[in-house]
Amino acid sequence: MLERRRTLKSGKIWIGYYYNGRDENNRRIEIPLGTDLNEAKRKWAEFDCKPVPAEVGTMRIIFDRYEKEVIPTKSRSTQKNNGWELARLRAIFDSAPIDQITPQHIAQYRDARRTPAKVLKDGTIVPEKLSPVSANRELALFSHAWNFAREWGYTSKANPCFGIRKNKEMGRSFYADDEVWNSVYTIAPTELKDAMDLAYLTGQRVSDVLKFSFNDITNDALTLKQGKTGKLLQISLVNDAGEKTELGQLIDRLKIHPIKRNSLLTTLEGKKLTKGMLRLRFNKARDEAIHMAKKNGQTDLAERIAQFQFRDSRPKAASEIKDLGDASRLLGHSDRQITKTVYRRVGERVNPTK
Repeated sequence: MLERRRTLKSGKIWIGYYYNGRDENNRRIEIPLGTDLNEAKRKWAEFDCKPVPAEVGTMRIIFDRYEKEVIPTKSRSTQKNNGWELARLRAIFDSAPIDQITPQHIAQYRDARRTPAKVLKDGTIVPEKLSPVSANRELALFSHAWNFAREWGYTSKANPCFGIRKNKEMGRSFYADDEVWNSVYTIAPTELKDAMDLAYLTGQRVSDVLKFSFNDITNDALTLKQGKTGKLLQISLVNDAGEKTELGQLIDRLKIHPIKRNSLLTTLEGKKLTKGMLRLRFNKARDEAIHMAKKNGQTDLAERIAQFQFRDSRPKAASEIKDLGDASRLLGHSDRQITKTVYRRVGERVNPTK
């Protein structure tokens, strides 16, 4: 294998690898192997009909390429999560030979995955504990990387994750009823009230709600492309009678702002509301609501408010729309069953026997 170096106009050194071979007439030829050394070694071994170098046959090579080529194609939040998940997988599988990994190894990882003990700022010790949900997410990433490895030619073995059961997960079932919602809403500053209204009326994820701008308003509708799924939606600002919907009325209120701005959600000073700013304002309002409930002797209400998270606005919207089809379309789900089982958190209203 040959190495070629060139100095680009930018001053950066380009390195390429080539197979030093012979054609059918025994004339020397150079076959490009790419710029990735590990991948070049694998291709060289195929051309030379020799065993692939040992370091190329480990999961580290797959993880490296997956991190370089696949993860950057995902959304920013998914990239961040995948980075943490990949780090966990590397600690166990990085040096493991690809073709020696079995379903038993995957099951052992699933059952043994633990979150290490940690000490909080106030000195509280959080003990080590099993992390079944994290294990599921990390093995899903492992499985995805393995499928790419098959496409890339690193292995022909079946995916060792296939047929391995996942840890059981209990989905979030908390429902922010009007009492809980209003307890926080009445205390909230103006920008938080606007955010809660916009999140509830649109039924969108927090990240999408924060991205809304006045440029997204076209043809009496608030348009968006969901960040997670890429689903295109138009949420109507007028009803069939041509009257403003509550969302339309909210948009009109947001237009009346002392400072001209493009984002729908801003502070009174006109600064775009970020996820961190939203979290601080929501946590403060929730803490005050908990304090007031306890002061009034409403301990049950205080406990329910403590469970309240801003993201609960999405399932609240899904639960309070009577028609399941309408709820599913608003949330951007292609399958109504997802809306029904994950986001509808209020039982169906039925009549008694008599």
